[in-house]
Amino acid sequence: MRGSSKRVSGRRGRGALSAAAVVCVITAALPGAAWAGTSDGTHGADARAIGVERLSVAADGTQANDDSTDVSITPAGDRVVFASFANNLTPGNTGRNDRVFVRDLTTGENRQFGGPAMAPPMLSSDGQVLAYLAPRFDSMALYQNHLSLGWSSAYTCSLLSCEASMGASERHQAFSVRFRYPEQNQRVEVSRPDTGELQTVDVIHNTASIRPSISGDGTRLAYQDGGEQDILLWDWADNSVTYPIEGPDRAAELVQLSDDGSKIVYLSGPDTYVYDVASGTTQQVPGVKGVAIDPTGRYLLHTPSGTTGPAPLTLRDLQTGTDETVTDGPATAVIDSVSAGGRSVVFRSTAEDLVPDDTNGKADVFLRTLR
Repeated sequence: MRGSSKRVSGRRGRGALSAAAVVCVITAALPGAAWAGTSDGTHGADARAIGVERLSVAADGTQANDDSTDVSITPAGDRVVFASFANNLTPGNTGRNDRVFVRDLTTGENRQFGGPAMAPPMLSSDGQVLAYLAPRFDSMALYQNHLSLGWSSAYTCSLLSCEASMGASERHQAFSVRFRYPEQNQRVEVSRPDTGELQTVDVIHNTASIRPSISGDGTRLAYQDGGEQDILLWDWADNSVTYPIEGPDRAAELVQLSDDGSKIVYLSGPDTYVYDVASGTTQQVPGVKGVAIDPTGRYLLHTPSGTTGPAPLTLRDLQTGTDETVTDGPATAVIDSVSAGGRSVVFRSTAEDLVPDDTNGKADVFLRTLR
């Protein structure tokens, strides 16, 4: 932990990322999934009834035949992305490999992409671009697929490992690249929306995950220095880094920067903290472990403090202090699991009582509509 607040400038640099293979896409229409509640029979994201819906269902409406992994949702709540080992979610998939699936909640369409994903797959804030990390030769690559235009690409990002975060479009990306030599330091590269120019910030002390989290418009990036246990905030306007945002003499772990760039959620001790970027003030949420924040920075998804595995999920309105139960059984969720305004939350669970006729004995992904 650093002893005082500092503001430093990172290096600005240009870089070209290598493009590579095209990823195959398979498309299939899905019927409505089972609901634990009433539904008006439509697929529209704005017309969904309050209740729980299972998203990892096969093309004919039957249950997935293998486990699905963590799931995220767009700010508009119209698309979700998850990975699954199931081979019956789309026609023609006879393998048992991990694949990435994007479900359009407006049309019920399910689309399958390549894999295996080495981390939870991501959708850009506008829902147009899918990205996921996967091996490529002796490196890692960030694979991207434009869901409307149909193009696909892969960007090699590290010989050892890399992390990524996406904003509103394919141009709003953040890369964390770990170098083997001369030291196991990392750097953060943020691509410029109009020219593709890279702004580069070195992470001097870090050899662990930096958990990059970029705002939807690509103008702010939060990340952590694991070596110093600090949270840092990078700003596009003057290519500067502010740290530590948690203040001196406190260990912190980054959770997420809200999509609008207004709030940073981090963990410290048994509590969660929500930092307001504009005012520089921090709201303490005692006794809970923050998991994600909605795109507006108002709704915090959390589990009980000290949780290390599946646990009940609760959504807190940070303005009113009120809580809503998402699920009272064991579940897991990742960043970007809450849609704007806290309307919907997506999560993974092995519970068999969330929707009717859940008898596959597998981990499924679910959507809880709260309002």
